[in-house]
Amino acid sequence: MNTQDKTSAKATKATMSAFIDAHFDEQVGVLARLVQCPSDNPPGDCTPHALLAAGLLADMGFVVERHEVPAELARRHGMTSVTNLIVRERFGDGGPVVAMNAHGDVVPPGEGWSGSPYSGEIRDGWMYGRGAAVSKSDFTTYAYALRALKALAAPQLRGSVELHFTYDEETGGMTGPHWILSQQLSRPDFVLSAAFSHHVVSAHNGCLHLEVTLRGLSAHAARPDTGHDAIEAAVPLLTALYRYRDTLASRPSSTPGISHPTMVVGLIKGGINTNVVPDAVTLRLDRRIVPEENPEQVEAELHGVIADAVRGLPGIRAEVTQILLARPFKPVAGAAAFTELVCREASAVMGKAVTTIGVPLYTDARLYSEAGIPTVMYGAGPATLLEANGHRADERVPLAELKQATQVVANVLLELLTR
Repeated sequence: MNTQDKTSAKATKATMSAFIDAHFDEQVGVLARLVQCPSDNPPGDCTPHALLAAGLLADMGFVVERHEVPAELARRHGMTSVTNLIVRERFGDGGPVVAMNAHGDVVPPGEGWSGSPYSGEIRDGWMYGRGAAVSKSDFTTYAYALRALKALAAPQLRGSVELHFTYDEETGGMTGPHWILSQQLSRPDFVLSAAFSHHVVSAHNGCLHLEVTLRGLSAHAARPDTGHDAIEAAVPLLTALYRYRDTLASRPSSTPGISHPTMVVGLIKGGINTNVVPDAVTLRLDRRIVPEENPEQVEAELHGVIADAVRGLPGIRAEVTQILLARPFKPVAGAAAFTELVCREASAVMGKAVTTIGVPLYTDARLYSEAGIPTVMYGAGPATLLEANGHRADERVPLAELKQATQVVANVLLELLTR
């Protein structure tokens, strides 16, 4: 880029910055309305929130496509209702299609809030409420960045920008981004996906959920010798699983921000009554998969641990069911230059070096990357997910960085559509 082009780009970014400043109070108000409308998942009845968001986007002048997922498919993936929203803005012939994805479903609020979890209250420069950080904030980050780009009316822009607002990230994304891609509703060249801190995320863990049911034989508690105790059988199984968990620390990931694989047994239920030998017990476990691991090998490894633990236990058999397999998010061809662009623009706006990291959780970004699309996670948020209280009481987003993130995204869009 020559000196004249650099000067022109700087002036254009300043124009977009002025637009974002002038509309920021409006943006904050939209975010408050999104937070104040519950969209807890479970139960995953998220269409009411989608209709609210569609109305707000229409008020901004966008044409909003509402794509309702068939009820049976939604139920199959643990949802009550799903309506995905797509906005498409064409700026000129040729050029890339850039999609920006954020999810409107949120985890239930839980206990410990200092105010209402749906307040959208502003305190000391932060907005509080479930979804304020993860990721209703990025509904507004992306929408207002696109509005700033539209306001330029710049003839040199080439390409399209899409908003993909979806509603099942908390249950795996299969009726959200996966459905949009599988139905061929969109095929972007680049994707920005919602984040939860001001870092640029280029990789994250995958996740495997398994349900393990041990089956024995019920009997009267007065004659336990005539039954096979499934809960007793769970003792050696749990011992084996926790022994396996302890070995995972010796498998470090080379991805900054990700330490090593982890495993948690998060749910146990079983038994019939106090005076009955239990004939079944069910465990659910969560195994996080680092980017360097192969998910199929991880699952086969766990099947082996379970089989070895129950082998030789009289009258006991194990049934193992895969509940979820979310593959790790890893860079694909073309992602490096895109990531570098986002880091550069974020560093310029924030006045400090913004670098790439990996995170140990999993998100919808992986679904675009699995489809071979260069994908980067970036959006509004403080330095860390912990500071944002993501998935915890008093979830919050800093308004100063909401504005900065909006500027960064607008700048990235400008760069992509003027190349």
